[in-house]
Amino acid sequence: MKRVLTFLTALLLTSVLHAQDIAVGEVQRIDTRNGVSVPVYTYWRNDAVVTLVLFSGGGGGYGQIGPDGWPTSGNFLIRTGKHWATHPFNIVMVGRPSDGIDLAIGGIRTGEKHAADNVAIFKAIKLKSPLPIWVVGTSMGTISAAAAAIQDSDNLVAGVVLTSSITAYKVPGAVPKQDLERIRAPTLILHHANDACWACQAYEAKNIAGHLKNAPLSKTVIVSGGAGATGNPCEPWHHHGFVGMQNEVVDIISAWIIKPTE
Repeated sequence: MKRVLTFLTALLLTSVLHAQDIAVGEVQRIDTRNGVSVPVYTYWRNDAVVTLVLFSGGGGGYGQIGPDGWPTSGNFLIRTGKHWATHPFNIVMVGRPSDGIDLAIGGIRTGEKHAADNVAIFKAIKLKSPLPIWVVGTSMGTISAAAAAIQDSDNLVAGVVLTSSITAYKVPGAVPKQDLERIRAPTLILHHANDACWACQAYEAKNIAGHLKNAPLSKTVIVSGGAGATGNPCEPWHHHGFVGMQNEVVDIISAWIIKPTE
């Protein structure tokens, strides 16, 4: 643990940018299906090495835009947006489709409409930047991230990160129920040891990597720590959302994306 903390301290000290210095991103709307568009919040860096596509949990989206010009959702991936931006990444936060398909339903996240939306978003990103696309999901967003990699017939997804994965088999689209053998990209599974959400148990998350038989590289990281967990254990202000250690988790993920290791 000491080595991990030393590494994270060094990473924080050597960051070129600090959260308070981050520029403002912008909302764009991408036409995806016939008569349907999806808003995305985008942040671009000239020195980026990867483009991250962030899929939030619950019903998806990134919330309202706050006074600082950044999304206000409390979701782990969204509320850490500025910290993600201190790393050499372009950032794309996926919003909710204009036709109102319900992303709180796992079966919708693995369905054809969501898949078409995601492919259109990935292709629009590639028109802007040729950099590798990594999909990052948290909670219900892990269903989207895994499905996007599985359905990736155009080889648009270069890497996958699953945080606080949906593991309960009773949830349609749960990550272990998907055809994970079809994922052919490096994959990181990260979970909090004390995640108390009934659908996201850490001991089940440890089994995901075993199904990634065709991924060139996979790793499972179980973290502990953080403080101030409160409210519903399936919501972002509990260990499920890495409360009290969210920036450290972003740093761990970022380091692995830049240099994946077993």
